[in-house]
Amino acid sequence: MSEATANDVVAHEGMTGLVDDWSADKQAYHVPWGKAMMWIFLVSDTFIFSCFLIGYLNVRMTTTQPWPVQSEIFALSFGGAPIPLILIAIMTMVLITSSGTMALAVNYGYRKDKARTFLLICATAFFGATFVGMQAFEWTKLIVDEGVRPWSNPFGAPQFGSIFFMVTGFHGLHVSAGVIYLMWVALRVKRGYYDDKGFEIVEIAGLYWHFVDLVWVFIFAFFYLL
Repeated sequence: MSEATANDVVAHEGMTGLVDDWSADKQAYHVPWGKAMMWIFLVSDTFIFSCFLIGYLNVRMTTTQPWPVQSEIFALSFGGAPIPLILIAIMTMVLITSSGTMALAVNYGYRKDKARTFLLICATAFFGATFVGMQAFEWTKLIVDEGVRPWSNPFGAPQFGSIFFMVTGFHGLHVSAGVIYLMWVALRVKRGYYDDKGFEIVEIAGLYWHFVDLVWVFIFAFFYLL
């Protein structure tokens, strides 16, 4: 081993080597930092949503006042008899469809098909914005027409309003942030920013979006169907 090589080995041992490796952005297990950080964020977010849903179940089982019948509160009429949960069903279908367009965007991203990747990401963002718009309509109907408030509820247990606005609002905030994030990625894809860097960012954005969709499935099952 030459003298220069030996010195290099010594220079990268111990704490100095640790600092050098850290500052050089070393990867572990061939997982990009962006993807690893997204997984860490999603795991932490999973704990938050889990706490919300567990808290909801606890309140639902311990309240002494009758819990509102969701199929009646969230019913809509289109000129005839009210249809239970019709708006929530449409919102769920919109979000599930957006997962399909996002998966296709990731697929075409790795094929380096910029045009289709851009269009599919935009379609996903459109579905997300549609979901948020329908959620805003749902909130408006409950607040203005039904008189539900975070601190009161004319249909029964007063905790219903606070839990509903907290859980659905926190999820809606995630969807809104996801729409902005997707549009930012889409514009960069269109401008060719990832041509040399690779389209890994599309998969990272997809991880976030699929997580948001999965959380809604649990909210739909726990909050609207129970």
